[in-house]
Amino acid sequence: MELSPGQQRLLFVVVVIALVGLGFFLIEGRSHGTTAAPAPAPTPTPTATTSAPAASAAATATPPATEPAATPSATAGGANIYQWLPFTQSDLTAASKATLAFATDYATWNSKESKAAYGAKMASLVTAQEDATLESGFGTAAAAAGNAVSTGSGTIDSISSFGSNPASITFSVAITQRVVPANGTSASPGQYSITVVETGVGWQVDNIELSSLGNQ
Repeated sequence: MELSPGQQRLLFVVVVIALVGLGFFLIEGRSHGTTAAPAPAPTPTPTATTSAPAASAAATATPPATEPAATPSATAGGANIYQWLPFTQSDLTAASKATLAFATDYATWNSKESKAAYGAKMASLVTAQEDATLESGFGTAAAAAGNAVSTGSGTIDSISSFGSNPASITFSVAITQRVVPANGTSASPGQYSITVVETGVGWQVDNIELSSLGNQ
């Protein structure tokens, strides 16, 4: 059946209304059937007012680190070397004093004095065994020197070695000796290795060697 123009216009209006209603229904169904995820809440930015108590609490809860106490002989920024040696700083001082006192007595003598007198002046500075060796050597040297007087002293150049059980230190010592014989004056400096050991009475010389010639 062919519709009249009026009926065609009415049908067009009805179809448009139906399509609009269908679209509205679809939009409403989507909005009610699907729940969107909530947007993440923004992270609050700490302000100076809120961060200060937190920092204070952290400082209170964690105690500050304690620096290790420095040893008496340690220097700023350096190590205490005596922790690795078989002697202390005071031992080294005592050993060097004994060495220098011995060097003076060793190089100072009068050929007319007895070997016992020569050894007696060094008795507190040397071990008994070394004292006997020095007396024997002096007797031979004095006889060869004739009428002569010697004066001398020593200077420590370095430590060449050290040991333990008992503690010992070997110094490299330059001894300057001035001998005044009947026929003139002569000076005979020499380089010696002098070993001192720790004994019950302190540090004493246990051996002296002329660096190039061996035991003296």
